[in-house]
Amino acid sequence: MRIDGRTLDHKTLEHLRITAVRRVMEDQEAPAAVMESMGLCRTSIYRWLRRYADDGWEGLVEQIAQGPEPKLSDKQRQQVKRWIVGKDPRQYGFDYGLWTRRIVQSLIERKWGLSLGLTAVGRLLASLAITPQKPLRRAYERDPQRIEKWLAEDYPKLRRRAKQYGAKIYFLDEAGFQSDPVLGRTYGLKGHTPTVATSGQLQSINAISALSAKGGFWYNVYAGKLNASRFVEFLQDFLHGRRERVFLVVDGHPSHTAKRVKAYVQSFAGKLELHFLPPYAPDLNPDEFVWSHAKTNGVSKKPLRRNESLRERVESDLEAIKRNKSLLRSFFCAQSVAYAADW
Repeated sequence: MRIDGRTLDHKTLEHLRITAVRRVMEDQEAPAAVMESMGLCRTSIYRWLRRYADDGWEGLVEQIAQGPEPKLSDKQRQQVKRWIVGKDPRQYGFDYGLWTRRIVQSLIERKWGLSLGLTAVGRLLASLAITPQKPLRRAYERDPQRIEKWLAEDYPKLRRRAKQYGAKIYFLDEAGFQSDPVLGRTYGLKGHTPTVATSGQLQSINAISALSAKGGFWYNVYAGKLNASRFVEFLQDFLHGRRERVFLVVDGHPSHTAKRVKAYVQSFAGKLELHFLPPYAPDLNPDEFVWSHAKTNGVSKKPLRRNESLRERVESDLEAIKRNKSLLRSFFCAQSVAYAADW
């Protein structure tokens, strides 16, 4: 069987060259017979024999082309990484808020007067472990110090109190669903956009849920807006049949901070406590992953069928999440090391 040398790695080729030349020079075998037995092209050995005659065995060692001298030094490459990681192009005077190869190309030329092609910039970023990613949105109003304090001090303190009193910690959040979300991607013939049949009647529904570090999950689906009265009703449903104390972590939604809600919580004499996340920090709430999963894997991928109810679909999706303990664990553990320690 004939072997295509182009499919072999450098070390294998080097071994074959040395073996073939040694059989010819030391064992006095015929070059054609050697190449025939090794399954290689007959004429290749004559080039190897000339290299052996000129440079000895060193001439048969694999020589990998080094390519042109890189335009950027190692120090400059690391500087490019520092420009990008954790930074925004607008900090360098660009109008666009997302990094692109062209912006990196322009920044390198502006700083050092060096011209790199877009392909070279792409290879540079890849070598620095910088990859294209969809960024997360973060509000300007976020307070990094309060967020750090929550993770380093406030939540560990809450966890210790929960252990002391035998309480369970739940994270609560709300979300809205519509029957016409942006659909995910599908395959189709180039130049012919595929069509997915779905209902033209717009439906919308809201949902509230609470997630605990131990795999507990509660939800309720409702129509209309959330206000203090409705939130109290949800708390009554959430607490129904529970004997243990509950520490409920919520955001600063007006319905969570209303006087009626405070009075209702105080009526439990410590059995129920509300604890508030730092403002503009939804990423600290593991329950956000519930909504992300439900929306990404729900109507956006499986559009409503004819006469199908959005409420029933959302309830079915949330019930499936409730039964999937490993999925619930992934929501909690993906949020923070501090949270994952509770599982």
